[in-house]
Amino acid sequence: MDLQWIWKSALLVVIGMILLRAAGRKSISQMSVVTTVIMISIGTTIVQPIANHHLSIAIGSASVFIVTLFVIEYLEMKFDWLERLLNGRAQVVIENGQFLPESMRKMRVTADKLEMQLRQQGIRSLSDVQLGTLESNGQLACELVPHARPVTLGDLELLLAKHLPLQADQDPLFQEVRIGRHAKPDFPELQ
Repeated sequence: MDLQWIWKSALLVVIGMILLRAAGRKSISQMSVVTTVIMISIGTTIVQPIANHHLSIAIGSASVFIVTLFVIEYLEMKFDWLERLLNGRAQVVIENGQFLPESMRKMRVTADKLEMQLRQQGIRSLSDVQLGTLESNGQLACELVPHARPVTLGDLELLLAKHLPLQADQDPLFQEVRIGRHAKPDFPELQ
């Protein structure tokens, strides 16, 4: 019985992983339409040599697919119209807490799917969304109304500065590292 298919299969998996890693994609949700088609083509191509005994052709084909992906991505960076043609653009689907039915129809997305993505982002109410865009990768990006935005460190500092006079640390821990010794002895009796 011919067992060459075992090492050929292992080699194709390793080469496929190297080529897909070279393509630089982390997950299917981050892939463009072109990338998805190429990745499916690579998967199909990698399986064929086991049955047809054409290992070098499979590796060559998968390499051509990856080079094609690089060329298309380069052209997308150079020509905005090509990127728009192949990937599309973000579309506003929520404005001032209201769904935009015309945009939703254009993007072929339902209110239930948008609500699901809002819940996944921890947004409790549609009225909390000032602007929501459906990105070309299918993800919903939201700008929240001011009262629904998370508090930042800057917000807290402004609030505290109004109510409490902030004083600089009298004895910062890292000062010892900067000057190479304690600024003042912690326990003078031990000196």
